[in-house]
Amino acid sequence: MTDQTLILAGKSHGWTRAKTGWTILAAACLLAVGNSVLPAGLVRPPEWLILPFADWINAIFAFLRDDLGLLYLTRAFADGVEWLLDVTANLLYGKNRWPRLGPIPWTVIASIGFVIGYALQGWRLSLLTGGTFVWIAVMGQWKWAMETLSVIVVAAPFSILFGLVMGVLAWRSKTFEKFLNPVLNIAQSLPHFAYMIPVVVFIGVGPKAGAIVTIIFSVPPMIRMSLLGLRKVPHEVIESGHMCGSSRWQLLRHVRIPTARTEILVGVNQVIMQCLAMVVLASFIGMPGLGQKLLQLLQALKIGRSVEIGITIVLLAVMLDRCTKAWATKQPEHFEKGISFAVRNKFLLIGAGLSLACLVLAQFIPLMDQISRREAFTISKPIDAVADWFIVLIDPVTQWLRWFLITWVLIPIRDAFLWMPYTAVLALLAAAGWAIGGLRSALVCVAFFGLIAMSGWWDRAMITVYTVVVAVAIATVLGFPLGIWGSFHEKRAALALLICDTLQTFPSFIYLIPVVMLFGVNDVAVIGAVVLFAAVPLVRYTIEGLRQVPETLIEAADMSGATRMQTLWKVRLPMALPTIMVGVNQSVMFSLFMVIIAAFIGTQDLGQEMQRALSSTDVGKGLVLGLAVAFMGLMVDHLVTTWAKSKKDALGLE
Repeated sequence: MTDQTLILAGKSHGWTRAKTGWTILAAACLLAVGNSVLPAGLVRPPEWLILPFADWINAIFAFLRDDLGLLYLTRAFADGVEWLLDVTANLLYGKNRWPRLGPIPWTVIASIGFVIGYALQGWRLSLLTGGTFVWIAVMGQWKWAMETLSVIVVAAPFSILFGLVMGVLAWRSKTFEKFLNPVLNIAQSLPHFAYMIPVVVFIGVGPKAGAIVTIIFSVPPMIRMSLLGLRKVPHEVIESGHMCGSSRWQLLRHVRIPTARTEILVGVNQVIMQCLAMVVLASFIGMPGLGQKLLQLLQALKIGRSVEIGITIVLLAVMLDRCTKAWATKQPEHFEKGISFAVRNKFLLIGAGLSLACLVLAQFIPLMDQISRREAFTISKPIDAVADWFIVLIDPVTQWLRWFLITWVLIPIRDAFLWMPYTAVLALLAAAGWAIGGLRSALVCVAFFGLIAMSGWWDRAMITVYTVVVAVAIATVLGFPLGIWGSFHEKRAALALLICDTLQTFPSFIYLIPVVMLFGVNDVAVIGAVVLFAAVPLVRYTIEGLRQVPETLIEAADMSGATRMQTLWKVRLPMALPTIMVGVNQSVMFSLFMVIIAAFIGTQDLGQEMQRALSSTDVGKGLVLGLAVAFMGLMVDHLVTTWAKSKKDALGLE
């Protein structure tokens, strides 16, 4: 076959695919326009189409819990976790249970923080790490913060060990990896509340339930990063291990895992950040600590105190993120034989000396041991005063904006989404899938949303979709120009990426504080929180995509006489578009998670029903709702990934 014949065949195939896509789109439009005359079974899923998924899941859980005795196994594990929580709680904040060893004076922990930060990355990280603990103590939040950290100290090692083992097994067995991949995809698409409901059924509520749900939630990134690291080990390194006579276990223990150290430690970073995010949200199932206190303060609309707690959570998140990233990038230090113990372990000895000195001083100076709430500082009153002044100042604007957005934008868009027949939505998704990836993608889209239709939660799902679509659209309008603006200068790009990195470490609860302060509890506040959360990946990936465009292409455009705007639109953006679309994908996923969490401040979507399922410990309903959210995210991920791959192939990118 000649090249010309191949080109003509490709054009014919493309035309056929486009024609089919337009036909499906036209059918979708006809279904939408004909809403008022369509049979009821084509407008909303008929009763015979809705399957009792929740009842089936509840029956499976009842069988596992009662007939297989899984309840006893889970409670035995929970009792072990509770024992570890008691140990850490005694050490960190003096919980009055065995072994009654604590609490460790706050100055001891702060001094250890200073030394760890300095050992990892110098004075800046030392001041951040130690300064965080000083802030917590001085603000009288020590007990709440240590309640949160005690769970992370227990949950993170379980998640890291289990994730590493599963990653090794997936690397060893392709069959196991094929089974594990879809499970991980769904697990990383499920909203936080979907994890809580089964744990409450098996374990109950309280700290041990919070710790177990934290372990489960934080495992997937460790599995993925362990698998990635083991795959990237160079073949030459393995060959050298074989030549030294290493056994399979020795090769894994002393060659593969040490070589994959950076990726594994990045997995550790992700585990710890996921642990912090879940521990804050586990306040909904009785987990004490900063999250519970923030939840109570937000419900009472105490903005100043909420900001204080929010600052503490942010500082903890940034500190843990910076320390674990510094650990991942810091290369192991090797010493020659004969070097003294003191030189090899200088930071350990310095930390031990400072800790001992602080421990002794704490016996004589009570403030170096514990700082009570009465003795603590507070900035809540100035914050409340400034917030009240600012709210009064801009109240006419926020009142008008809230009225305008709700009356003329949000309600009409929401009604339009609810007005669409489900058959028209399925046809539109099929057309989008066909246009992007052909028949396979069309079937994937219809399957995911078809299952949502069969779940019986179609209207709630459409309200969730409306919220995400509006929020991502606004985030794109704001984030895309910011990303372009930030990409033009190195210093500006570095600053923007630093801000994005910092914002991505914030637990999602934090984004509720400013919008509740400005707009109260309504749909505008929900959209505002989602926009703030979703704009971060858009800015980040736009900057990274534009900066990764080869300089040779930009120079060629300049030499051809292209203006700066022509180079941007004709060269830089087309080459950066696959990376930018990764940001769009992440933005949609972030929005889905935030919409579910924002149900706390009042929504009528899947998140509200998920909170009701959590309150009534209805596992079936909770998992069906969680899977509905996951299917939305997986469908978007499939479309964006397929499109990005085809675009990269067309551009000749790897």
